[in-house]
Amino acid sequence: MFDNKAILITGGTGSFGHRYVKTLLERYQPSRLIIYSRDELKQYEMQQVFNQKCMRYFIGDVRDQNRLVQAMREVDYVIHAAALKQVPAAEYNPMECIKTNIHGAENVIHAALENNIDKVIALSTDKAANPVNLYGATKLASDKLFVAANNMAGRRRTQFSVVRYGNVVGSRGSVVPFFKKLIDDGASELPITDPRMTRFWITLQQGVDFVLKNFQRMHGGEIFVPKIPSVCITDLAKAMAPHLAHKIIGIRPGEKLHEVMCPADDSHLTLEFKDHYVIRPTIRYNSRSNNYSPNELNEKSTPVEQGFEYNSGTNPDFLSIEAIKSFNQLAETP
Repeated sequence: MFDNKAILITGGTGSFGHRYVKTLLERYQPSRLIIYSRDELKQYEMQQVFNQKCMRYFIGDVRDQNRLVQAMREVDYVIHAAALKQVPAAEYNPMECIKTNIHGAENVIHAALENNIDKVIALSTDKAANPVNLYGATKLASDKLFVAANNMAGRRRTQFSVVRYGNVVGSRGSVVPFFKKLIDDGASELPITDPRMTRFWITLQQGVDFVLKNFQRMHGGEIFVPKIPSVCITDLAKAMAPHLAHKIIGIRPGEKLHEVMCPADDSHLTLEFKDHYVIRPTIRYNSRSNNYSPNELNEKSTPVEQGFEYNSGTNPDFLSIEAIKSFNQLAETP
């Protein structure tokens, strides 16, 4: 569906953008592939890797609505990946986080409607479910904006959906490269926030493939959640450095012991498909269908039980230490 189409990725110089561009270029023949971001150095570095004829690099910030409107002209699909993601940075710079993650989402929606974009998928995070930190709260607000945007679209063709998933193995700022650097630097122990801590685990390629598939599945208004395994933080440390001791340092501000992707309070809205869940909108649409089963690929679902919660601590699928090693190696595959 991406052949001869124009695709724009906000925040496209990040880990997700690099892998998404690589995948699109390998599998499809887009007419234009636009990287929209504010860091000219990262764009320059990315141009050294991806300089195909279809590539375009636009300097711009999602805080700038006029620039977004200009960048989205004659674009078919938009992936909104731009965000301020670091939890401590968001806590110390709350207004900056709000400007990018909430006002930026508003601007993306406005620009998409202005240009009659076909489909928009916004990337979310497990931290947006029952948030306890500002980053998660801003992403929850962003999710609500993109879901509600389908009503703003009225009878226009533009559809908006959200993809929510957990920790991306090896992405910048995540725990795997942090542990790896400590190990490479000769650390005598690894810092563990809490030995009970668990996280959902997904590779970058799996995340990209899930987003690509959901462009085909989406009706507009749903939040897509993949079925993925969990890891225990102590098992991750043992998989990466079985010879090193662990030092318990305590949970950092804004952290949870376990992450949630489908909250129990949304169980009446949650549908289970073979390899993913869909959280339906809390609002009713006036000019489009509110039926999400089957999806556009004719995949059928069943409602989950009332009170169901998709939680990294109670997830039935946990990776063993050996499986974590394989998962990490898979994540390092270029």
